[in-house]
Amino acid sequence: MELAKYSLKEVARHNGADGEAIWIVVHDMVYDVTSYMDKHPGGRELIEEYAGQDATRGFTEVGHSSDANRTLKSFLVGELVEEDKMSNRKKKDVNFVNVKATGDRRRFLSVLCFKCVS
Repeated sequence: MELAKYSLKEVARHNGADGEAIWIVVHDMVYDVTSYMDKHPGGRELIEEYAGQDATRGFTEVGHSSDANRTLKSFLVGELVEEDKMSNRKKKDVNFVNVKATGDRRRFLSVLCFKCVS
């Protein structure tokens, strides 16, 4: 069975506002955690902080148990579309500096390598 694909924009609409379901993204997978909010051991506020967003960093930083990972999988509703997956977002987030437009090659190099400026 193929999973449904969602964009980050679609996930963002599921942020709990106006009675909407609460979805989060963890490792590019989309989860509907609405029914789990009051059962979360850390309290619903921790999940609400990431409602409609990518919660990967928060989820992994806490170091959830294997039981927590199994529980999370039970709420799986889909996965992110390819262009919104973390590896592709990182590529989009790179800020390129137009050296000709700035006319400041040393400043450009300092962004790349802090040792390149004298």
